[in-house]
Amino acid sequence: MFVTGIVLSKLSLLMLAPLALGMAYDESGYVEFFYTIIVTQTVAFALIRWGKKPSFKLSVRGMFLLTTTVWLVACVFGALPLYRIDHISFTDAFFETMSGLTTTGSTVLAGLDEMPKSALLWRSMLQWLGGIGFIVLSVAILPFLNVGGMRLFQTESSDWSDKNTPKTKNVASNILKVYLLLSMLCALAYHLTGMDWFEAINHAMTTISTGGYSTSDESMAHFSNASHWVGSAFMLLGGLPFLLLVQTLRHKDIHYIWRDAQVRGFIILIAVVGGMMSLWLWLHGTFSLLDALRISIFNIISIVTTTGYGLTDFSHWGNFTTVLFIFLMLVGACSGSTSGGIKIFRFQLASGLFSRQLKQLVHPNGIYPHRYNGRLVSEQHVRSLVAFIFAFFFTLILLASGLALLGLDPITALSGAMTALANVGPGLGRVIGPDHNFHLLPDSAKWLLSLGMLLGRLEVLTVLVLFLPAYWRYR
Repeated sequence: MFVTGIVLSKLSLLMLAPLALGMAYDESGYVEFFYTIIVTQTVAFALIRWGKKPSFKLSVRGMFLLTTTVWLVACVFGALPLYRIDHISFTDAFFETMSGLTTTGSTVLAGLDEMPKSALLWRSMLQWLGGIGFIVLSVAILPFLNVGGMRLFQTESSDWSDKNTPKTKNVASNILKVYLLLSMLCALAYHLTGMDWFEAINHAMTTISTGGYSTSDESMAHFSNASHWVGSAFMLLGGLPFLLLVQTLRHKDIHYIWRDAQVRGFIILIAVVGGMMSLWLWLHGTFSLLDALRISIFNIISIVTTTGYGLTDFSHWGNFTTVLFIFLMLVGACSGSTSGGIKIFRFQLASGLFSRQLKQLVHPNGIYPHRYNGRLVSEQHVRSLVAFIFAFFFTLILLASGLALLGLDPITALSGAMTALANVGPGLGRVIGPDHNFHLLPDSAKWLLSLGMLLGRLEVLTVLVLFLPAYWRYR
């Protein structure tokens, strides 16, 4: 309760920014923020008071529950300011907030160009907060819990013993500084491309967090071509491991980040697929060579980093590109970044294990140790990886089946499940495709997709373990 109360207290303080903006523009919606701040601070005070103990130490079991609880409670209270603004139902407000804090970017809102600025700022702030929250989660908590092979990235910041608590705080502080620096540089760059300061700040927050919320219904298509290149560059940075960005800036040596296997794989994937897609669009006469390069690179980075900005509907480019983008939806960027998806390192691990298995079929008695980034991949890592991949795709099947049972067509059901679980944003088809949003879906589908977003953001297993009877049996 204590940690949840602290999170709610910080959340309510951050609501002062949209409150002040709403008052400055004399918007009626600022009243919602005022009431929400009072309610949230009251609940936070009660939780802190009742949950405070002389000594505070979390077990592995407690960490699983705390991680899920904090995310859910933050979504409930984060949704309150949006509730009733422009006749938004609580279902829509919760969906929008869950999509924001998980940096998914799927939206149920239309008429963004005329929406109160306070509401737009809050949406962007939710994604920015969700981005930094997940970076800390992936650097300090998930390796500690050994979710999906994440222990390969375990550092001193993942050790929650008392002796390493100061180091954990120092790492989190340095990551936050880099996150803030990139956000400010991104806002400045966007402003130089023609965005006003409000648009630039909002899009900077949703770019660095790889969230994808925009202040316009047209998303990034509303802005200049130069802004697309800026967006591509900073989405790419948002998809890199922030711990390595900290080390690179500290030592002023690019090799700190380039020597990481997942970074190399991430960059090579974007370069190869971007080149292929650019040639495809140019040779088919869809765009000029420069436009083909700009549009393909932007869309590919947007999907791989799970940002989900809309520029053009890539499903209109042909069956080949549609299938390719479906695959890219699941890939994700680097571990330790703000992006969702399965993550590059898991594909690299799986391909290495596949290669080792083929060699052992030829030489059954051979010993082929597998290393990743210089670390030996143990059987525990392999089991964790297999469990995650199975859980991810099994959950994907259940989500898609559930959406189909609710009456959604196969393309909408499958792409909706994929975009929720991978935290991408847009789906496919005429209902939730890149040129549309999720407001036409029934409320039951929105709640199911909200669950999918939470599962995807918390790496699936972190939430699923709470459904085991054994988890609650021996507490």
